Amino acid sequence: MLLAILAIIAGFALLVWSADRFVEGAAVSAHYAGIPPLLIGMLVVGFGTSAPEMVVSAMAAVDGNPALALGNALGSNIVNITLILGVTALIAPIAVHSTIVRKELPILLAITLIIGAMLWDFTISAYEALLLITGFLLLIGWSVWSGIRTKNDTLATDMNAELNQQTLSLKKALMWLTIGLALLMVSSRILVWGAVEIAQQLGISDLIIGLTIVALGTSLPELAASIIAARKGEHDIAVGNVVGSNIFNSLAVIGIAGVIEPIRDITEAVFWRDWMVMLAATILLLLVAIRFGKTREINRAEGGLLFVCYISYTCLLSYAVR
Repeated sequence: MLLAILAIIAGFALLVWSADRFVEGAAVSAHYAGIPPLLIGMLVVGFGTSAPEMVVSAMAAVDGNPALALGNALGSNIVNITLILGVTALIAPIAVHSTIVRKELPILLAITLIIGAMLWDFTISAYEALLLITGFLLLIGWSVWSGIRTKNDTLATDMNAELNQQTLSLKKALMWLTIGLALLMVSSRILVWGAVEIAQQLGISDLIIGLTIVALGTSLPELAASIIAARKGEHDIAVGNVVGSNIFNSLAVIGIAGVIEPIRDITEAVFWRDWMVMLAATILLLLVAIRFGKTREINRAEGGLLFVCYISYTCLLSYAVR
């Protein structure tokens, strides 16, 4: 048990550090390649911070633990909205200006409903997983097209300011990109082993471990990125990071894990408890971020509400373990 706990702690620490190096290297490399700042903010930063979820879930599926992979994806989405945006808004209210972010929120809601439809029969087949990956690729194409057509978006302005502060050379950026990716693989392997070992010794399901410990740990890069962005006044990066990450988790993370190992024998609680909470959190985010006739801002009171939702969900999971 002690070795498994140490593996989780070491895995988390290395995961957060390597994810930060990976995203930084990818963003700077993309900037040198001439990719517009808006696309870097939407794709590289938003999706890149979900690299831990993708690698951890893929490793879990390879090891024959697809339930842990599913729990990681659903749990991370819940953590991203309730804990990360909640804590970030408590630190500094988050203004939502970007038209791209406001377009992506309804898409996130639609994807969440599709995931629910797939969970209705308590199985995600390889065919359904392929549909999710196809949807992810189509969404990337749409993002590129929208990014090229959109002018003067505040997310692009925030991202451009962030990139202009970078002093990495192209050679160093590529080096950190490679090292970050390699260490992501290693840390994910360590983390999955420790999580599964603890679950087996305590008699807790892989799903619960994925929804709690693993989901929280793999969401740490998003938490750090969102808090730093909000403190700098780069609000659209904070929101865009979470929205992009949740889209990535729903389509790519679940899709890749399902292709590797179809997710079968899903318990009813996954749909009626976990997916329902994820749906409610997504709807709540949509309501507070898009308010016609009012300031588009996630204020401290709403941030507190999101944080309370996270605490309540965690207590619900704790009750389920008993």
